[in-house]
Amino acid sequence: MTRVDVIIVGGGPAGSSCAWQLRRRGVDCLILDKARFPRTKLCAGWITPEVVADLRMDPSGYPHRFLTFEVTQVHLYGFAFRMRSPQHSIRRYEFDDWLLKRSGAPALEHEVRRVEWRGDRYVIDDQFECNYLVGAAGTSCPVYRHLFRDANPRAKLLQVVALEHELPYDWNDPDCHLWFFGHGLPGYSWYVPKQDGYLNVGLGGIAMRLKSKGQHVHIHWDYFVSVLRSRGLIKPSLELRPQGYSYYMRSQVDVRRIGNAFVVGDAAGLATRDLAEGIGPAIRSGMRAAEAITDGVAYDLSSVSAYSLPLGLPRRALEYLLLRRNNTALAGKDY
Repeated sequence: MTRVDVIIVGGGPAGSSCAWQLRRRGVDCLILDKARFPRTKLCAGWITPEVVADLRMDPSGYPHRFLTFEVTQVHLYGFAFRMRSPQHSIRRYEFDDWLLKRSGAPALEHEVRRVEWRGDRYVIDDQFECNYLVGAAGTSCPVYRHLFRDANPRAKLLQVVALEHELPYDWNDPDCHLWFFGHGLPGYSWYVPKQDGYLNVGLGGIAMRLKSKGQHVHIHWDYFVSVLRSRGLIKPSLELRPQGYSYYMRSQVDVRRIGNAFVVGDAAGLATRDLAEGIGPAIRSGMRAAEAITDGVAYDLSSVSAYSLPLGLPRRALEYLLLRRNNTALAGKDY
């Protein structure tokens, strides 16, 4: 039996950021992940300036692809406007591996199947035990499933289904493009260029609203690809083979700690309510969990914003269109 102070299940941005802070404070921790890094991860790979600041990241010293786009072009109901706010893109294949190695924490390839509380410690698969446990393995995190699901069920209204494809591509337009509610999609789609000839395109929509309309997300994918081709953003001959996944946008996270167990990032359902962006909330929540462990403070998510956009009309408009049409009491609340 391997015993450490803290076990973190999941080596993505939430888990590696938690480990990074724990190691900086001299805490013994171990990361368990079912994948071997570097590994492919479906994600647009958009990171905000806040992410760069939280990670104390020097873009000039980052050893992988890192692209800054000064302009984001937003398309809404046939109208277009330009948001001039620097944002960045990375490849998750590289970024996650870099974060994991930078954390300095040992990591083992292990798929967690069973999590138990045995008197004074957590036991994982009868192989590992710890005093503190952090669930950072995304939507299907076994720590959430075994310890938190009954206490903190996720809001089905805020479940997002997504399709995306990342590929080598010699793009010509260096701007990021976002389309909201195109062709009736209850969500948005994106075109995110990446440094040295990579491109990510994808879309996501609220699963419940798609179901109520009798629509499948692939219908919206076909329309989106036609838009990309008509605008010359991809070649007509380019074949795209998207992959799908699901996650949850931010709702009221009532139970995020039980005893000495924590959930962070997508395991807690922290993707932002306007742009469904998950990397920033994952990193900051992982760091907050580490502080709670080392400093004995409350695990407080008030600094983990429920939104990517600043308070104002664009953010409220997006939330209205995404959520209020469902007559939900969740809309308009900051958690």
